[in-house]
Amino acid sequence: MKKVKLSNQEVKGTSDWLPAEFSVRHYIFETWRRVCSSYGFQEYLTPLVESAEIYRVKSGEDVGGKELVTFTDLGGRELCIRPEMTPSVTRLVSKIYASSPKPIKLFSIANFMRNEKPQRGRNREFWQLNCDIFGSASLAADLEILQLSLDIMKAFGAPENSFTLRLNSRRLLDNFLPIFGLDLKNKSIVFRILDKYGKLSQDEFIRRLVAVGAKEQSAKSLEAFMAGTEKNLFLKALAENSDLRAAKQEIDFVLKQLQNLGYNQAQFDPTLIRGFDYYDGLVFEVFDNHPDNRRALFGGGRYNGLAELFGTESFPAVGVAPGDETTRLFLESWNLLPVIPDERYYLPLLSADLLSDTQRLAQILRAEGKNVLFAFEPQRPGKALEFANKQGIDRVVIFGSNEKALGQYKIKEMKSGEEKIYYFKA
Repeated sequence: MKKVKLSNQEVKGTSDWLPAEFSVRHYIFETWRRVCSSYGFQEYLTPLVESAEIYRVKSGEDVGGKELVTFTDLGGRELCIRPEMTPSVTRLVSKIYASSPKPIKLFSIANFMRNEKPQRGRNREFWQLNCDIFGSASLAADLEILQLSLDIMKAFGAPENSFTLRLNSRRLLDNFLPIFGLDLKNKSIVFRILDKYGKLSQDEFIRRLVAVGAKEQSAKSLEAFMAGTEKNLFLKALAENSDLRAAKQEIDFVLKQLQNLGYNQAQFDPTLIRGFDYYDGLVFEVFDNHPDNRRALFGGGRYNGLAELFGTESFPAVGVAPGDETTRLFLESWNLLPVIPDERYYLPLLSADLLSDTQRLAQILRAEGKNVLFAFEPQRPGKALEFANKQGIDRVVIFGSNEKALGQYKIKEMKSGEEKIYYFKA
């Protein structure tokens, strides 16, 4: 039989996390968890595998289409690895909504898979916080999600000028886009085109709008608006359309409330779209202002109509979803990643005849809450200290024959060289 040689490299678009990388992700995840818990959200998790249909309907042609990682199970059902959480958590909540006190406030930290081209800040496998409020149509719920998003940035130590929260409304867009001759029966297609504005050439953007019903001159005007050179168009429409004014007043109210609470990073951006089809109210994105990393970090918004897919009553919902890799890049760009200390204590075996006593000492230290790395083979003291240095361990427990005779052990601080004596009964 021919010997098989397998690659030891991870699959393209995925990452192995050795302890150093994992400690960074752990810091990010625990920061998310701490902030969400401080707002009274409770943690949940859904299966990694879902019916592909729940994403095809509302996640858009990319996430719910060509990027979906699918397979057929033994029963002939088309399943997928979840590419995002919003349809999954909506499915979950639809089972319990009628019998649960409102609002329902949930968060999860989970991994996802999309079959897209890997690039800076976007891997095929990624981790994401999803934090959602179900059962409240009040703008106070939207405001809390925005506050939480800003408090997450604050918890990471982000300087006030390091990011911007941009806010818009799908309701506002519904009342503004018809002035360009766009048929909103094709709204999801139009929004996808607008969402890709920064990735398309001017000519391609106009061509796609014309293909869905816009006249060429109107498409050119909309392109100019997206480029920021036709602001008067919006102001004119605002003066003439009461529904548009009402949508803008919602945004103004939220921005004012954020300012009253001491948040100064939020601003109105009428060109902000968000690509998912299920958004139907306020939408927002947090943008990194660093010159080397100008990009959307994460976003969210309101999606009141998604529950109808599951045959239950419609219920209001709003949420946000930061990702692990964009967060890591932001922290690196602004030099905000903390030095994460190795909390372990290294306990070398200094003599083979001390094995039982040293193992007993390890038990005692672990019972005290210390993380003890025990050596299995005897080492000389110098080699033990050298090993601890290579491992980045700051504290070494010294327990040799002399220490045993005195009923004591020492803890050596590697950085300062200081040693402290402690007594115990072996």
